[in-house]
Amino acid sequence: MTTAKRDTYTPETLLSVAVQVFNERGYDGTSMEHLSKAAGISKSSIYHHVAGKEELLRRAVSRALDGLFGILDEEHARVGPAAERLEHVVRRMVEVLIAELPYVTLLLRVRGNTDTERWALERRREFDHRVAELLKAAAAEGDVRGDIESRLVTRLVFGMINSIVEWYRPDVRGVGEREVADAVVRLAFGGLRKDA
Repeated sequence: MTTAKRDTYTPETLLSVAVQVFNERGYDGTSMEHLSKAAGISKSSIYHHVAGKEELLRRAVSRALDGLFGILDEEHARVGPAAERLEHVVRRMVEVLIAELPYVTLLLRVRGNTDTERWALERRREFDHRVAELLKAAAAEGDVRGDIESRLVTRLVFGMINSIVEWYRPDVRGVGEREVADAVVRLAFGGLRKDA
């Protein structure tokens, strides 16, 4: 892992370094010493900007959650037939995951061992619930299948999307963000849409 240069240190670069270390070592396996070495600054410099590693975790998972919840506020997620809104949400979830890959990766790895992790899990459940409600609305409108329980469908679609953090690397040529989003939408909605 490369360390940040002392003269380029900012709270944002500290957060970026912390997320990288959390993803490599695990949150519980990361000490303030690990963070200070990776950032190339003293522990006291870190404490000058944050209360500790849990604050860094909260900032990181908040960034991922804000990106996801922001999708639900977009016009295409709020207006129109539920199936079209759902398709927009699924596509945008992929795009946000890729754009915020290290932050979403960290969000998906929290286990509920700290107050921040429990808060993040609760927010993830809230997001999941809102997407499941959108799926139910699309089924009620007759545009998607209603013969599979909506929470199960939501978990399966989220599982497909969330697995992207395990294999997608933006620096590897081959598969682009749009291609991944298109593929997820085609696969998910090919099985969800009712035959016309």
